[in-house]
Amino acid sequence: MFSFKADLHIHTVLSPCGDLEMSPDAIVRRALEEKLDIIAITDHNTTRQAKVVREIAKQFGLKVLCGAEVTTKEEAHCLAIFDDDDALDKFQNYLDEHLPNIKNDVHKFGYQVAVDANNDIFFEEERLLISALNQSVEQIEHNVHQLGGLFIPAHVDKFKNSIIQQLGFLPKDLAVDALELTFRENPESYKIKNPYLKKYSFIQSSDAHMLNQIGTTYTFFNIEHRSIKEIKMALFQQDGRFIKNKDNCEN
Repeated sequence: MFSFKADLHIHTVLSPCGDLEMSPDAIVRRALEEKLDIIAITDHNTTRQAKVVREIAKQFGLKVLCGAEVTTKEEAHCLAIFDDDDALDKFQNYLDEHLPNIKNDVHKFGYQVAVDANNDIFFEEERLLISALNQSVEQIEHNVHQLGGLFIPAHVDKFKNSIIQQLGFLPKDLAVDALELTFRENPESYKIKNPYLKKYSFIQSSDAHMLNQIGTTYTFFNIEHRSIKEIKMALFQQDGRFIKNKDNCEN
């Protein structure tokens, strides 16, 4: 069993709120500086930059999972993370189908461009990526799990765009793999304040939009190897797998 340091919520230059310095090569360099073993690229409602980051990272032994931070029709942010390209491509098609046709205002929201390994632009998204999909949290969760991905409601302790803030509660029948907290909360103390969430595993991630945020918050996964299957086993504490938060408190 190995302990892998992971930051599973990182944006790139493709997110309109992502800093223009968040290019694939810069993200990889920063992740290595922070001694991360696993990162997940989770731009708003798109997966189109993730594969480039993954290809650059391969030569350095950094594991990159590909996904998105999805905005549900309830305006709740949820992470969808995959390690299978066929599933990722199908999920991108799903995002394309359900993202509303609201044009991005570059001057108001920022550029939405994807770049290659040489930082040359190969794609620009014209629709506003921070719009809410026309799909409920239940519909998105079902789609993610049908494709074999991880479904994790993001930054549930935030007062904006968290599932608990938007709905007022976490639906008890929603099949989440974990809940994400920001650096502001410790999982154990958060469970004490919210005892109905005690049964869930909590990860912590940076939600990085700038280079200096990458790896500032993270989770340790004690697993055999770096895959979605192993990560899910750790989240559900199966066969000796488990997770630890940033403060090395077992979760």
